[in-house]
Amino acid sequence: MTPPILSVPMRKIKQSSLVLTLSAAGLLIGGGVAAYWFFSQGQLFSRNLLAGANIIPHDALFAVSLTTDAQQWQKLQEFGTKDTQAQLNQSLVQLRDRFLTNNGYDFQKDIQPWVGDTVTLAILAPEIKKSAPKPVSNIGEAVTNQQSIVMVLPVKNPEKAKSIFTESKTLPPGTWVDRTYQGITIKQNQGKTGESLAAAFIDGKFLVISDSLKTTERTIDAYQGKTSLANTGGFAENFGKIASYQPLAQFYINVPKAAKIAASAPTRRLPAQVLTQLKNNQGLAGSVTLEPEGLRIKGVSWLKPNSQRVLTIENKAGSMQNRVPAETLMMLSGGNLRRLWGEYVLTSKGNPLSPITPEQLQSSVKSLTNLDLERDLLSWMQGEFAVSVIPSHPKPGKPEDFRAALVFMIQASDRQKAEAAIKQLDEVVQNQYQFRIKSTTVAGKPVVNWISPFGTLTATHGWLDQDVAFFVVGAPITNKILPKPTNTLASNPEFKTTVPIELNPANGQFYLDVEQVTKNFPLPPLIPQQRTLLGATRTIGVSAAVSDNRSTRYDIFLTLKKAEK
Repeated sequence: MTPPILSVPMRKIKQSSLVLTLSAAGLLIGGGVAAYWFFSQGQLFSRNLLAGANIIPHDALFAVSLTTDAQQWQKLQEFGTKDTQAQLNQSLVQLRDRFLTNNGYDFQKDIQPWVGDTVTLAILAPEIKKSAPKPVSNIGEAVTNQQSIVMVLPVKNPEKAKSIFTESKTLPPGTWVDRTYQGITIKQNQGKTGESLAAAFIDGKFLVISDSLKTTERTIDAYQGKTSLANTGGFAENFGKIASYQPLAQFYINVPKAAKIAASAPTRRLPAQVLTQLKNNQGLAGSVTLEPEGLRIKGVSWLKPNSQRVLTIENKAGSMQNRVPAETLMMLSGGNLRRLWGEYVLTSKGNPLSPITPEQLQSSVKSLTNLDLERDLLSWMQGEFAVSVIPSHPKPGKPEDFRAALVFMIQASDRQKAEAAIKQLDEVVQNQYQFRIKSTTVAGKPVVNWISPFGTLTATHGWLDQDVAFFVVGAPITNKILPKPTNTLASNPEFKTTVPIELNPANGQFYLDVEQVTKNFPLPPLIPQQRTLLGATRTIGVSAAVSDNRSTRYDIFLTLKKAEK
């Protein structure tokens, strides 16, 4: 399959606004999947930078660089399902027609002989109108919903590229018109449908194509005035951390600009206090490579060089996978739950995009348990923690036979405080909810069972060792974690294949057996085409670590199903 130049229809991108997702891991997975799913092509101008970074304006909302290596796209076709392949191919055909066929060009004949190893597509920030009313207090400027698109094609054969550019084809209903800007010729084609293309050949190094004359002029200004992505604070330094050999795709998201777009949306606006927090962030970037079992994504997020906020370097997660059994379907671990809560409060307080506000959670804990979330619980939860889903049988059967438990483990920083809070919780469950509290032992260790008024075991808690407390809710699987399992999740071949180990020590890890979880649990919709994408995925693994006081690294791996021949 010969890839076309783009893989996202321009009209579709124009009609939608970018909505900022506040979960960094979620953004990276979404960005990586989107790069694999929707786009196609690129050349590495600098092996450590996004191709064309020195020509894309610094205020770009999003940029993605894609390989032009047809073999990589053919290998990608070996993964997925009939649905994923059909939707990918449909997107490729739409873009081939929009940018090539409709203007009289053929990729193999007219583009492939001179284009570089990669091509970059960027979405630029909408035009700012100072006189428009403010969408949110303290923003000081309003934005429109129209985003501009620019495509940068690095040139490896200048003579052939120049020949194609100077001999622009004219097909009804469009007509090419030559203009000059800053000494550079721009060719513009306006069709009867109102859609426009403008192209410029810059310094024999880049062919730039955009959806308007003004957008092409902006790229020329960025290139000549050194106001491009490459000159943005922290961009070059941090992009170098995720450089990969012959990547399928690389992408960049401008966090504060994307937040402003989200703020201007007529529904679900971001409040001023959330935007204030996001002003400290600068970028989120990733590099996607194709491997025999799936897609690997190296990601990095960073703060502005002059931001008042700094990150705490505290990477101490990585042992919880040794405490849960091999059949564990999901595990999310982190290094310090109290610190994680503090960060969540900063970015989520008053944010309508948050799944639950800090105030709601604090209020719920107080009303249900009579405990103060921060004083009674989080104050001693400063060690490594994990939330896992463990089935009651090693190989889950049919959905109607499936039973599982939600397991929470926490390394207590103060065991005396922890025991006092847990004892108070037992009393609330017994006196307020009429549960029977029964002490017993499992594998010689003391545990406490909560037995419902109907006589069924509902929950169990205890200590795995000197300072690690556990809670089991749901199916009775305590005997799977006490004593310590012989076959642990860490020894599971799927876990070892999926969860990256390069970031060591890590600040957190995530593992999901997509096939088993989607088979047995209804999942809420989080991303577009979620059902189709998850249907092509076997497992997902994530590792995260704080690199320094201004940047965080993420490694993600998605094992994909092999497509039918």
